[in-house]
Amino acid sequence: MMGIAQFQAFAKSRRSVRVYEDRPISDDLLRELLETAIWSPSAHNRQPWRFAVVRDPARKELLANRMAHQLRKDLEADGVAEEMIAADTGRSTTRIIGALAAIVLCLTMADMDRYPDTKRSDAEHIMAMQSAAMAGQNLLLAAHAADLGACWMCAPLFCPEVVRDTLELPLDWEPQALITLGYPAQARTRTREPLETRVLWR
Repeated sequence: MMGIAQFQAFAKSRRSVRVYEDRPISDDLLRELLETAIWSPSAHNRQPWRFAVVRDPARKELLANRMAHQLRKDLEADGVAEEMIAADTGRSTTRIIGALAAIVLCLTMADMDRYPDTKRSDAEHIMAMQSAAMAGQNLLLAAHAADLGACWMCAPLFCPEVVRDTLELPLDWEPQALITLGYPAQARTRTREPLETRVLWR
């Protein structure tokens, strides 16, 4: 069994990697990552996570371009300068197209509890979101353990219909994040703010 010190060292060594080598990821490895992801906790143990694995280069490029098109429309509506729009959309498409695989993390409310009031319905939806996010964290740690680089992108939250349509997802699948994967072609360092600036002891 791994001790806390070993796990802490492992967790601290994980980084968000956005540039990858041109090395394929095997189907077996992708399945292992997903198998690890589904063993995360979930609300009521309903396991509301769903995964769309995007490996086909043409589909990946189409997804990247359509998401970038929506991003451009949003930024233009905000009055953002063309130079910044081009930089943002170019960065987004490069990250997605450059990944050897992308996993779109979704949730479904199909098996979650239903309530007649908005307050509890909203809470139930948040519980499903939290459950999906925990599965995503398991996936990120599994990728790190497999010497893969990965990066969590929140972009699908801003264009869920685009993602659903491009990947032909079931209507009840709600895109939450896009996780790019590949063997790292960059080394990154990051720090964290001191623990005491983020904790209250009572």
